[in-house]
Amino acid sequence: MEPLPGPDQAVPHLADVAPSVLAAMGVGGFEARIPMPYDVAGACVLLVDGLGAELLDSYADDAPVLAGMRSATLQVGFPATTAAGLAAVGTGCRSGEHGMVGMTFRLPDVGVINALRWRPHPWGDDLRDRAIPETVQPRPTVFERASSAGVAVSVISGAQFAGSGLTRAALRGGTFVGVHTMGDLAATIRSVVGDKGFCYGYHADLDLVGHLHGPGSEAWRLQLRQVDKLVESIVEGLPVGGLLAVVADHGMVALDANVVDLDASEDLAAGTEAIGGEVRARHVYVREGAREDVLAAWRATLGDRAWVVTGDEAIESGWFGEHVTADVRLRIGDVVAAATGSAGMLRKTVEPVESSLVGQHGSLTSAEQRIPLLLAHR
Repeated sequence: MEPLPGPDQAVPHLADVAPSVLAAMGVGGFEARIPMPYDVAGACVLLVDGLGAELLDSYADDAPVLAGMRSATLQVGFPATTAAGLAAVGTGCRSGEHGMVGMTFRLPDVGVINALRWRPHPWGDDLRDRAIPETVQPRPTVFERASSAGVAVSVISGAQFAGSGLTRAALRGGTFVGVHTMGDLAATIRSVVGDKGFCYGYHADLDLVGHLHGPGSEAWRLQLRQVDKLVESIVEGLPVGGLLAVVADHGMVALDANVVDLDASEDLAAGTEAIGGEVRARHVYVREGAREDVLAAWRATLGDRAWVVTGDEAIESGWFGEHVTADVRLRIGDVVAAATGSAGMLRKTVEPVESSLVGQHGSLTSAEQRIPLLLAHR
């Protein structure tokens, strides 16, 4: 197994962005964790799903506007996935506090839940009445706090996400504005910032194309060009005192042949009660007394394809942030596996669609962890 990685304490976190933008707006109760020495009247934090720093730097010619806004490099923490990233923006906290510790994870008395669909994993009925989102993630959001301070707050995302479990858990507060296209998204952001409000915006399609065709593929690069035009249209409409901060929730890698199908391995199934996470970051929940045997089996089978540690070791190494609450500890696997290189831990039977995707993310490599902070101010 490769040496165990951990967070770089010198690198700011995705969770630091929204509080810093609100501090730059002069909103009380928010700390400027990232210096933004601007006179800010209205602002937007726009999250482009899957826009890793290494990817942007490699394909800067396809995104001259984005490349020209390049500021600091941030880290997203573990796991490097959308549920955790959106919750980091929405709460200003790491995953050990906000509790979205994977695309899928086990909730006591509920079972393994898919945080994006808010349903049992891999299938089942909607869980919003049973796993109440505001209880699963009870911390006040950045948006709730800003609204209480008198700021006009908007959450601008795909109309299909209105009232979803993840929206209610991590992005509640302010006014939800459902949009359908890039033009719709850009126009709404321009309107909010022009009215001296604060908004969070979300664009999903770069991540989708990366999953389907691979990051850096022709399809991905053409989509990156569209994102560049999206951001250009917002920047052109910034009023005096307007600030746009573009971030991402994770980067992405293309899998190679160095994969293992967890569902096909009796050795990996032995002693386990459930498996959560996703292809590049797995939570393994074990039967009582079986942790050491499961740990040994996963290490032996995966070899150098993953960092395989106990949940306690992952916590001690800071994977989930400096603080992990007691409730969140119960969601973290007894054993945690994070893929190295371009490896993957597939589940072809239980997760056939996810296991077929070219592009993946979730782990601790710099390609997944590092994201750009892109700033435009007028």
